[in-house]
Amino acid sequence: MRLRKLQLFSLTEANQAIRALLQDLNHRPFKQRPGSRQSQFEAIDQPALKPLPGTPYAYRHVVKARAHINYHVSYDEHHYSLPYRLRGEDVMIHAGEQCISVFYQGKSVAEHPRSSLSGGYTTTVAHMPKAHARHQEWSPRRFLSWASQIGPATQRVVRYQLESRPHPEHGYRACLGIFNLAKKYGKDRLESACLRAEKIGGLHYKNLASILATSLDKLPLQSDQPHSLPATHDNVRGPDYYH
Repeated sequence: MRLRKLQLFSLTEANQAIRALLQDLNHRPFKQRPGSRQSQFEAIDQPALKPLPGTPYAYRHVVKARAHINYHVSYDEHHYSLPYRLRGEDVMIHAGEQCISVFYQGKSVAEHPRSSLSGGYTTTVAHMPKAHARHQEWSPRRFLSWASQIGPATQRVVRYQLESRPHPEHGYRACLGIFNLAKKYGKDRLESACLRAEKIGGLHYKNLASILATSLDKLPLQSDQPHSLPATHDNVRGPDYYH
């Protein structure tokens, strides 16, 4: 009220005018009880104050996830490793702007710098098992052996999953997905889908699943020779139509 007749043209001017009156307001005695705002602050609030944190508050997105067979969890289309013994377990991902932390049963089990590389892998060597063949049901040799029983195209596609990544284990998930496609659609259709995937240069699991779901594997593969269109056709108007 004491400032109601002033003309203030910015928030800064208003704050400066208010600040000049704070000293008087805080030390003004209460009417109904002893003391003032300043004395109450010194007796109650000030002793409870703690120093401000040394770093600003960092917001974190917390989500539940399940560790894949290749002992990685996915967040924002990137894959982060955690101790291999936790594969198949449910974990909590705490995602900050700079860091990804993974918790299992309330305990931190992994921490990685956050990556924006879509489809990439961040793997800590300490998280990897010493001998995959001893403790994992699957291995590159077993995947390739299974694929060879279906056909050479399937074997080439499976080999691509294992050899196109920094570690073969990163391709296990895709190989298991291809294995499930064989169960769902049959071995012959999977082999045909792999041939078509090679033809279009798309050897990823999603491409195979799409080919099979849309039955493109049942269509004959086009020849590399270009097809010539007929000069005349009932549905082709021709240049004379526009004269």
